[in-house]
Amino acid sequence: MHVFVTGAGGWLGSTIVEELLNNGHQVSGLVRADEQAARLTAAGAQAVKGSLDDVEVLKQAAANADAVIHTAFNHDFSRFIENCEQDRRTIELLGDALAGSDRPLLVTSGLAGLAKGATEQDLPNPASPRKSEAAARALHARGIHAAAVRLPPSVHGIGDHGFLPILIRLAREKGISAWPGNVDNCWSGVHRRDAARVYRLALEQGVTEQIYHAVAEESIPLRTIAETIGRNLGLPSGEREPEHFGWFTMMATANMAVSSEHTRHLLNWQPQEADLLTDLNHPSYYSL
Repeated sequence: MHVFVTGAGGWLGSTIVEELLNNGHQVSGLVRADEQAARLTAAGAQAVKGSLDDVEVLKQAAANADAVIHTAFNHDFSRFIENCEQDRRTIELLGDALAGSDRPLLVTSGLAGLAKGATEQDLPNPASPRKSEAAARALHARGIHAAAVRLPPSVHGIGDHGFLPILIRLAREKGISAWPGNVDNCWSGVHRRDAARVYRLALEQGVTEQIYHAVAEESIPLRTIAETIGRNLGLPSGEREPEHFGWFTMMATANMAVSSEHTRHLLNWQPQEADLLTDLNHPSYYSL
């Protein structure tokens, strides 16, 4: 297939591009920076310069592809609501470009708003501000071949600059690696290469489902994560009130632990890479 990937220069998007190319697919990828375009071209893909605001660029690239994978998202949390709306609009226009065909669109979602232990059949809280999944469902209701891949809060690996490094940074700033008291919450995780395989396998199988769970480690207590960080930093670890986490409180106190049994069985997908705690013990996580 010829697959158009948004966010092709990003942490996960670049890994999906590599996974697709290594398995015989053609790839065009949306990138913003010249250095990202150069890396994409050197890898054997076609670079599409632009952003999520370049409507005609997105429409044309999607119209020229056999399938679309949407991973791009602006992670500036000071503009989170606006970025969620941009994401919804992007999904809608990508779907419009694929309308009237059976060409699939895989969008990227998270686990926020899902109950602990949720399956692929469970729906998130509709009050969640991120509308990626709702936008895909709306397209599906219109007869467009759209589905969502739900990612855990930690898509980890060496070079990670996501939520685990935020917890590490907080521990350094506060002098303690903390978990929220009276919450007993868990996160889930997946190595980015294992996550990339879920996208590829779902496309190759024809995107038969509306939801996939790219979740390798289904339930890891945040306390265990905090204690691991504390040991590696040589800092104490312990409970703290939610206010300790500042702007990160919502994520630090969230329960984001779900089942991926259905996805594993459907795609014959078994995680092959290092798990979250193994990665979290690697020195590179603490050299940033």
